Amino acid sequence: MVANLWRHHSDVGDDLEAQIARLSREVASLKKTLSKRGTAAYEDTSERAADLYEDVLSRISDAMPDIKRQSRAVQKAAHDNPVATAVVGVAVIGLLLGLLARR
Repeated sequence: MVANLWRHHSDVGDDLEAQIARLSREVASLKKTLSKRGTAAYEDTSERAADLYEDVLSRISDAMPDIKRQSRAVQKAAHDNPVATAVVGVAVIGLLLGLLARR
């Protein structure tokens, strides 16, 4: 009877060891899969960010001549009308202070 119990105990132990080994292999496989997915997601996000950066840079480069032209026009208008420029500046500062005071 003791021999039967010992054999049963040994069989259970062997079965548990086999299950643990199988689970260890599955965990290792899952780690590899997650690593590959993480790497792929990082590369995809990196490519999208680079594309977005290039698009924004291209749009800014295309708009720079217009921005410079408008900047010169505003600068000339401010130089030709200093009183109006001062009034607008004070109004903008007042508006900003009012918005900040609300918060």
